[in-house]
Amino acid sequence: MVEKFHEELDDLKDNVIEMGNLSKQMLKQSVIALKELDEEKAKWVNDQKTKLADMDNNIEKKAFRLIALYQPMARDMREIACILKLITYLTRVGRYGKDIAKIVKHFEKEKHVRKLVDIPHMSDIVCSMVDDALNVFKNGDLTLFNDFIDREEDVDELRYSIFRESLSYMMEDPKVIKRCTDYIMVSRYLERCADHACKMAEKIFYMITGQRVEIDCREETSKTCFTGVKPNE
Repeated sequence: MVEKFHEELDDLKDNVIEMGNLSKQMLKQSVIALKELDEEKAKWVNDQKTKLADMDNNIEKKAFRLIALYQPMARDMREIACILKLITYLTRVGRYGKDIAKIVKHFEKEKHVRKLVDIPHMSDIVCSMVDDALNVFKNGDLTLFNDFIDREEDVDELRYSIFRESLSYMMEDPKVIKRCTDYIMVSRYLERCADHACKMAEKIFYMITGQRVEIDCREETSKTCFTGVKPNE
């Protein structure tokens, strides 16, 4: 009975990794589509929304089934609880990717302003955060979280940098107002995805260690919250 449970739980975790990779690809490809003004890539992202929703629903059903059949406790229960949280965050990341992809059609014959400002760099950081969260969920290597707060702060700084830069372009040339407004919106979407990655990290940390942490960039002590803690079984 216990062996069967852990086999099903491992399969469920694999499903989460698969969903996470799709969600990350939707976000990554949406920014590439925006950068290249590639409507085919944007369409691919938009077409994945149903698949992402189906993954969310199926994983949730399987998780509830494991709880009902096996009544897990301790680490096993934390893993299932973590899974139920992760699929919510991953769905939101994927949907932000879909929202970014929709912006591609706004440009049509327009060109980008100053090479899309810092949006591609911001996207790379956010995708690396989602990727590392999924790797820790799969392998349990908490050291991948050591610079998570630094990356989250970098994303915040890039968002405000993009806002200021876009605002200066709009003041110089009213013709770019619509394009720069889109840049500001995309930077906001990416910042929210970084926030979701941080929430994923918090839940995964609790799953592994049994200890709760909160990522708060305003607190200097939180910069060491992911280090020096041994798991509780």
